[in-house]
Amino acid sequence: MHDPHASKSTASDASGAAAADVSTAWLRAFVTVARHGSFTVAARRLVLTQSAVSRQIASLEGALGGAPLFDRLPRGVRPTAHGRAALPHAEAALRQLGLLRRELADLDDVAGGLLRFGAFATADAALVPRAIALFRARHPGVALAREEGFTGPLLGRLVEGELDLAVVSTTGGPLDDDAYELHHLLDEALYVAVPADHPLAAEPCVGLDRLAADDWISGSPEPAGTLLDAALRHGFRPRIAHVVGEWTAKQGYVAAGLGVTLVPALAAQGARPDIALVPVRDEGVPARVVYAATARGRTPPPAVAPFLAALREACGDAA
Repeated sequence: MHDPHASKSTASDASGAAAADVSTAWLRAFVTVARHGSFTVAARRLVLTQSAVSRQIASLEGALGGAPLFDRLPRGVRPTAHGRAALPHAEAALRQLGLLRRELADLDDVAGGLLRFGAFATADAALVPRAIALFRARHPGVALAREEGFTGPLLGRLVEGELDLAVVSTTGGPLDDDAYELHHLLDEALYVAVPADHPLAAEPCVGLDRLAADDWISGSPEPAGTLLDAALRHGFRPRIAHVVGEWTAKQGYVAAGLGVTLVPALAAQGARPDIALVPVRDEGVPARVVYAATARGRTPPPAVAPFLAALREACGDAA
């Protein structure tokens, strides 16, 4: 038997499906006809035939439930109640579509959008600020969101999609690049900061084993996973007398004669005048390597490539 309720439900479902599938060309024809009050003028504006515009309006009427959107008058057309209700929504949809297209074009042209990146603290001393200055001069419309952190957490946020790029280092050991791409920036030398009257202050370079008897100032009570891994490679376990986090504070302890500390090249430019920085002689692998990391298998924002180029350019002055 025929079920009228089933037919009504089926018709309603079909109407809902049709209403969800509306062509932007239909909306554009509808708005243009409403604006000019004429199918003929709208056809001329849209570079279409009048019959083509009529078909687009009919298709839109069908998709929106079948009610007419225009009353045909002796001189032109005028929106019906349904047409007046639909018009602001059609105009808003076309505006949003235009905004979307402009935003995507800005992304492609690196003229807009957001770049999220992080960096370890020492890179923020010189390398990252110079890269930001270079990038902003070339792409002032791109917003930058920067955060500072340790290499491990930064890489975790990169993999989770919370960062687009991370400036990281091998301070804690070699980096596993299974989940991210590593873009080499620089091999960073190490200096040992000693008091100005230290016996080794005037040396052109020094092996760390010659400082095995000194007190050390470090950011961690344990050398493993820090710059003092270099001391372990030189065959001695440094005696850490003071645990100090900030580079400027470490230098203050050195200037006061309380010990010596390692300073990476990226932080060396901010050295105090009352301490001496002596290059560390380290045969074999570099003291540490600095990379820009991006997530493997993920399409990066277009701004990543020019920011990476700015980082590489800044490396020549910052290291």
